[in-house]
Amino acid sequence: MEYTHVVHPFAPLFDENSKVLVLGSFPSVKSREQAFFYGHPQNRYWKVIAAVLHESVPVTVEEKRALMLKHGIAMYDVIHECDIVGSSDASIRNAVASDLSPILRGRKLPVFTNGNTARNLYQKYIFPVTGIETTGLPSTSPANAAWSVDRLIEAWSVVADALGE
Repeated sequence: MEYTHVVHPFAPLFDENSKVLVLGSFPSVKSREQAFFYGHPQNRYWKVIAAVLHESVPVTVEEKRALMLKHGIAMYDVIHECDIVGSSDASIRNAVASDLSPILRGRKLPVFTNGNTARNLYQKYIFPVTGIETTGLPSTSPANAAWSVDRLIEAWSVVADALGE
């Protein structure tokens, strides 16, 4: 196991119309290569969120960005920098939390975390700063094979509810 120190390589996605915030733990190797969220083709995030929003599955980074902003979904990750082995959330150590203040700017957006690692890291590092509770959702990662796409869509529908969709 070889650890690499990695600083989050891309900015959060948000604008003044953001209504909810979805946080992952830290970008995978594929996401870091693409400089955008959920870049691994096996990750089910884009399938799930598109279904929840009753939209077509976006393919390009620009389509993904446009879909999130159209529906008021801000995105980022709990961890800004850490030592990590590949894409393994379980290997994260020496974590430095992301500064969410540019996204929140004095507003309390509903926060959803993608998977247990993101939720646990949020509780440890960010909740004490923001005081905003998170709704933990099942991971869309292919490693979470116990959850089918249909079950994920059902669980993730709370995001659409929070958006009023």
